[in-house]
Amino acid sequence: SGLSKCTLLDIGTGTGYFSNAMKERGWRVKAIEKSPQARSFAKEHFELDVDTEDALAGYADHSFDAITLWHVMEHLEHLNETWEKLLIVAVPNPSSYDAEKYKEWWAAYDVPRHLWHFTPSVMQQFGVKHGFKLAEQHPMPFDAFYVSMLTERYKGSRLSFLKGMWTGLLAWFSSLAKKERSSSMIYVFRKK
Repeated sequence: SGLSKCTLLDIGTGTGYFSNAMKERGWRVKAIEKSPQARSFAKEHFELDVDTEDALAGYADHSFDAITLWHVMEHLEHLNETWEKLLIVAVPNPSSYDAEKYKEWWAAYDVPRHLWHFTPSVMQQFGVKHGFKLAEQHPMPFDAFYVSMLTERYKGSRLSFLKGMWTGLLAWFSSLAKKERSSSMIYVFRKK
């Protein structure tokens, strides 16, 4: 198909599983990762040459058909600069059912590693600010199960697995009724 000739930049590729999956589907892939250990893993297991963060500044404008950040944006120190190239993003949603239930205990706040938190409306505003139109948003409702179990463990709850599964189930039902209440969201942006 036409998409098999597309170019992808995966920022924060981690150990390279997603980048490798896209490469196997015929995409031309570039990947960036901060962690030297993760870059080594990607090279050793997937033969991926993963660039350091410095490479981002060297890519020409419009040189990728898609740019992805899977649970990376909330860690970025240079948020606005990254948005100049941004297209597809997945981030935790602080307006989700599970975030509102757990409040400051919500594991996806991941303090101090997460520097930012984004509701769906904030994501849309960031897109507009940087000349993007929010084309699609998709819920990631199953994230609520993992985040809820982790939160219950952080709280020191007895039966944290079961309590987390129960809250995850309630959060999942909530996101069926209103997708923007999902624990994490995927946003697809297009340049205006």
